[in-house]
Amino acid sequence: MQIIQSVLALALTLGILVTLHEYGHFWVARRFGVKVLRFSVGFGKPLYSWYDRHGTEFAIAAIPLGGYVKMLDEREGPVPDELKDQAFTSKPPYQRIAIAAAGPVANFMFAILAYWLISVVGVTTVAPIVGAVAPESVAERVGLQEGMEIHSVDGHRVTSWRDINMRLLERAGEQGQVILDVSRDDSRGVVSGALNGWTLSKDTPNPLAEFGITPWRPDVPAILGQVNTDGRAMAAGLQPGDRVLALDGEPVADWFALVDHIRNAPEQALVLTVERDGQPLDIPVTPASRTLDDGQVIGFVGAGVEAISWPDELLREVRYGPLAAIPNAVHETWADTRLTLVAIKKMVTGLLSPTNLSGPITIARVAEASVSSGFEDFVRFLAYLSVSLGVLNLLPVPVLDGGHIVYYTIEAIRRKPLSERVQEFGLRIGMALILTLMVFALYNDLMRL
Repeated sequence: MQIIQSVLALALTLGILVTLHEYGHFWVARRFGVKVLRFSVGFGKPLYSWYDRHGTEFAIAAIPLGGYVKMLDEREGPVPDELKDQAFTSKPPYQRIAIAAAGPVANFMFAILAYWLISVVGVTTVAPIVGAVAPESVAERVGLQEGMEIHSVDGHRVTSWRDINMRLLERAGEQGQVILDVSRDDSRGVVSGALNGWTLSKDTPNPLAEFGITPWRPDVPAILGQVNTDGRAMAAGLQPGDRVLALDGEPVADWFALVDHIRNAPEQALVLTVERDGQPLDIPVTPASRTLDDGQVIGFVGAGVEAISWPDELLREVRYGPLAAIPNAVHETWADTRLTLVAIKKMVTGLLSPTNLSGPITIARVAEASVSSGFEDFVRFLAYLSVSLGVLNLLPVPVLDGGHIVYYTIEAIRRKPLSERVQEFGLRIGMALILTLMVFALYNDLMRL
């Protein structure tokens, strides 16, 4: 069932973003009088298609991993004399540059619109308050302490741990100073210190943890929130709302302590002392065993924690008026753009491992999770993915929009196009590079599974 949901979420996500991207090409091409033969969402054989009054075929194809706009083009076959003025190749370089750039521009415009909508609707975030600082970490060196709330990083306002993660990712591998605006106990000030080449781990980078910060979290009592119908917990008689007081007579401090005990006791008989309706009960349960990818065998009983409530004073309402939301939306879009470019740079320079590249499987899983999490998470995910799609398509790689823009720019400067041999050679290099990255990203996806 989850696989089906992930596939549907992937189709929905890529369907929206690909349609927007290709519509950018389509709309500008039409404005410049180029005849569009086909507008396809997806690759392969069309599942459904129709024609408009201009003779353009609109198609939904079987493989939902991209799309294309096919225009009248003299490079792909003979064009009747009466239609030559509508061929893409007959247009001046600046118009072809505009058509090629229109797809990525549409992605950026969608991201701005999405962030504008989120800003106007408003979101509630958890205040980024430091829970603990790791000894001998960068966080300790710059002077962060437990209980401090972070308001800005290097002069950039932050309202959530997501914002701080993005800012720290940009500073990985640098030598300069990092400056944090913080507050605690109604006093506000600035802490700073040298990064000294602080770097991220190559396999699973976590800027926040590797900087030395553990976010503050409320206590999580060992109270069952849900019990799976086919798990050992249900079979033993455990119920939602049960508070676990002890395990084999030893007091249980919180939910995490309970989880640790159960994980370390696969197929071992345990006795849970729980409080139900104010009365203590001893319930025997034997955790089932599960083997992880690394060969470790853990225990589990099929129960989840009861949702916790954050104190009202630690919640921050972030909302803008319709006009004030415009610069904020542009700022969010630029932040995503900068983050994508920084991530690419750090992969090229070795500060981030190429294993962080993700393919369609990871996108499908994240899409499904964001859809399940609600409107704000899904729209934010769409916006970030749209920006990434726009940035990647503008890279100066033949086959991509950025590569075409480079070709047309050179043609405008030389006043004649590059030779077909040079363009074909660049096309082959670009195809090889893109296919290699796609295969590597898919391999990373499979390894994550």
